[in-house]
Amino acid sequence: MNILIVDDKKANLLSLEYLLEDEELLTVSAESGQQALEKTLDHDFFLILMDVEMPDMNGYETAELLRGNSRTRNIPIIFITANSREDEQLFRGYDAGAVDYLIKPIAPQILLGKISVFKTLFRQQRELFRKTEELNGTISELEELQQELEEKNEQLKILSNQDGLTGLYNRRYFDNLLEDEWSRGIRTRRPLSLIMADVDYFKEYNDTYGHIAGDKCLIQIAEIFQNTIHRRVDKVARYGGEEIIAVLPETSEDGAVALSEKLIDAVRTAGIEHAGSINGRTLTISFGICTVVPDSESAMVDFVKCVDSALYEAKKRGRDCYVVKTAVLADVL
Repeated sequence: MNILIVDDKKANLLSLEYLLEDEELLTVSAESGQQALEKTLDHDFFLILMDVEMPDMNGYETAELLRGNSRTRNIPIIFITANSREDEQLFRGYDAGAVDYLIKPIAPQILLGKISVFKTLFRQQRELFRKTEELNGTISELEELQQELEEKNEQLKILSNQDGLTGLYNRRYFDNLLEDEWSRGIRTRRPLSLIMADVDYFKEYNDTYGHIAGDKCLIQIAEIFQNTIHRRVDKVARYGGEEIIAVLPETSEDGAVALSEKLIDAVRTAGIEHAGSINGRTLTISFGICTVVPDSESAMVDFVKCVDSALYEAKKRGRDCYVVKTAVLADVL
């Protein structure tokens, strides 16, 4: 614990240093107000004992300067004076920032008793600071854990909606998304399109190249879809097996057809070898397309049946093509 004693008389400083000999205390002396201010730059003090009457800068002036500094304004100051405790003197001292007065000659028991009180206060403040730091550390750790938990929850949310092989959205996400887009379409009265795709002769592909190659093929097809479908609102999901489905909000039939043609061309351009295909030596895809304006009185399930039926017809027509069908939506009971 650092304590600063300030007095312009060397003998007084020596007397105070003698009285304050304590293994807990480090006594720092200053012979003027200016020196006292300088000492506060190098040390943190828990208490200042300061003579009132000093040349150049008296104790009151020094205390006012200490109170004006954010680093030193909370250090308790006990004034030491040879004058009597007149009210005018006391008020001026307290206005300058003093917490107490000692009258010369100083009674050692009184001085040590007062210092003991401030030592106890300092220990309590230090312990409070330590506990506050520990609490802040705990709060910081909890905040980090909370952030980590939120990140992991977000990762889990992504994983729960993602197909483990292709990285596309999974069937569960598609079902929820279509419900949301159907409801939005009812509100906006804007068209909603579905494109369902199926890899042609995929069983034969697996039989020819093996299931590992088949998985790599599906990953490549998924990448083609992701690189071709650019609108943020359009979502692509693995519907099941080698089937992929795209949800296209506010997209007309013409828009869905144009996108399907791009996807067919992109798959052809990729030139994925498929020796087991009847359509040639490269892999192809068939598409079903269906567009509706959602209606609260119609069943959404018929919309999915429509696009599935269109895909089935594309396969019957020889594959490597698309078929557009108009949905016949049953009334919702």
